[in-house]
Amino acid sequence: MTPTLRTERLLLVPYVPQDEADFVALFQDVRVSRWMGDGPVSEEEDRALFGRIFTKVYARELFDVWAVRRDGELVGHAEIKHTDTAGGHEIVYALAPAVWGCGLGTELARAVVAHGFGTLGLEEVHATVAAENGASLVLLERMGFAHVRDLTEDDGSTTRVLTLRRA
Repeated sequence: MTPTLRTERLLLVPYVPQDEADFVALFQDVRVSRWMGDGPVSEEEDRALFGRIFTKVYARELFDVWAVRRDGELVGHAEIKHTDTAGGHEIVYALAPAVWGCGLGTELARAVVAHGFGTLGLEEVHATVAAENGASLVLLERMGFAHVRDLTEDDGSTTRVLTLRRA
């Protein structure tokens, strides 16, 4: 079961059904969704994704996925899961634009990485980031992630694969 994680300013908890509207709002914001998966999708697809968190991910305990809260308000999303793309466990994180620029991204990523190294016992964690997502690339590089390789996507864009090894 996905554990609760705490940082100085954030609480990472499993989603509850009442989070659906906030989850959909986060993923429907193109400033966020342009960097997630294959980019923006319909509201219906985001609602279906939210449902699969319960019917597939949590029900089968496939991987850890969290609602990210600050002062009780849902401000983001985070995951750590195995992916063949990166050849190991990948961290995924997103924050609402209203909380960008105050260090919460680093705080969130550090918490998920620490969970990977500590609780999951991983030797390394990965991140896949669109080459144009400068903010996320800088954040991860500051944390010590190293650029490993580039992937060319079907649309011709480039995705960077970064890796952080346990110290």
